[in-house]
Amino acid sequence: MNDEWARLDAAAGRSIAQGRHADAAALLRQALALRPDHADGWFNLGYVLRQTRAYPDALSAYAEALRLGIGGAEAVHVNRAAILSEYMERTDEAAAELRAALAINPGFLPAWLNLGGLMEDVGDAEAAADAYAEVLRRAPGNGRARARLAAIRVHRGDTAAAIGDLERQLQSGTDSQDDAAELFFALGNALDAAGRYPEAFAAITQANRINAALRPLSRRYNPDRLERLVDDLIAAFPARPEGPPTTDGPEMLFICGMFRSGSTVIEQLLGRHPLVEVGGELELIPALVHERLMPYPAALQSLDADARSDLRDAYLAAVAGNFPGARYVTDKRPDNFLHIGLIKTLFPDARILCTERAAPDNILSIYFLNFADSINYSDRLEDAVHYFGQHRRLMAHWRAIFGDDIVTVSYDQLVRTPDQVLAATWRALGLPPIDPSAPQGSAAPIIRTPSNWKARSALHAQSSGRWQNYAAELAPVIAALDRL
Repeated sequence: MNDEWARLDAAAGRSIAQGRHADAAALLRQALALRPDHADGWFNLGYVLRQTRAYPDALSAYAEALRLGIGGAEAVHVNRAAILSEYMERTDEAAAELRAALAINPGFLPAWLNLGGLMEDVGDAEAAADAYAEVLRRAPGNGRARARLAAIRVHRGDTAAAIGDLERQLQSGTDSQDDAAELFFALGNALDAAGRYPEAFAAITQANRINAALRPLSRRYNPDRLERLVDDLIAAFPARPEGPPTTDGPEMLFICGMFRSGSTVIEQLLGRHPLVEVGGELELIPALVHERLMPYPAALQSLDADARSDLRDAYLAAVAGNFPGARYVTDKRPDNFLHIGLIKTLFPDARILCTERAAPDNILSIYFLNFADSINYSDRLEDAVHYFGQHRRLMAHWRAIFGDDIVTVSYDQLVRTPDQVLAATWRALGLPPIDPSAPQGSAAPIIRTPSNWKARSALHAQSSGRWQNYAAELAPVIAALDRL
């Protein structure tokens, strides 16, 4: 038995290293049938199940590892908290897991940082500030905690204190370049809030230079690669794909567009409708692409009716698991604009909401936010302009073949006349009118975005036209946009 267990466990390890998580899960289940008391095996099973988005099963596997007394239990609790908060919207349980981790190891910084982030997600600024202060008490050079604490101070109106704290830390030195980038981004945004625009732009430029230097060559923005992808997507969908309407599962409301174009705000406003569940940035469409449709989009050419049905069922099963009984669920994934053809292949009757914002404001907002590794065109303004141009080119194609099925929402109009824009959006998406006497829904209390506190602020038109504060610095950007 030991030889067979060792073989299965080793094979599972190789599958994990190669990113074949479904294969690893099958191998680990076989190994655990031979050694059900192997705590590390249950931990590894929890990990691979999380990667395959089998979240309830992942929680159960992690729980078994805890029951068996696994070493480093605080990390297991943090992993459980991430699943509960990020994918299942069970924030109270996630907070309990993080506090359990801290009860085991009060100095475990990932738990304090995640607790701060979770408290920001639910809008509890005081609790978030307390968590970040605990990090800084133990690790004064932690850039993430100091940057997020500064954002909370700016939100509270204590901008001068935020600027002073960040400048003092930068003068005394940082623990790493990542920490320095965090602090420069936070300083730039605090200076922006104070109206010190040239200094703000200089700080943000320094932050982006650091991120660009840290980014491996293989992960840098490649304009030619994006242009080829857009060419291939346009060629793959010369016309609307044929298919029967979707008759089962919740009705999905897909929200996409450029990052920083207002998708979080419009999703929260849509969540006011009593029939709408706010899904947030679901990973499901990109996961289907990367796991089952490579090379993409060439693989779509051989997608028959059964394969389309399997993909659609897999997507809806994952949504139903997180939002049982929901009638409408939002899927707010800005870069899903790349996959509108696939979405309309799987859900022919789907309405897709695309957010738009004045190009200079959109690009400035991207430049001012610390995306780190998640977006590789944010380090340089010229890259952001190029990406914007390709987004515009592809959206023109999608609108040509899908017509009114793509609903455009202007962020600039939204911040000026939110009630009118929201009512028109509900109608365009096919949402039923609200009965004034019925209980009203409200925007979900969970907001996950690096600009969390701005997203929670009341809508105001000052964010529209913000680029004019940086007209001199953005002159090359305006010229490049005029050439698109």
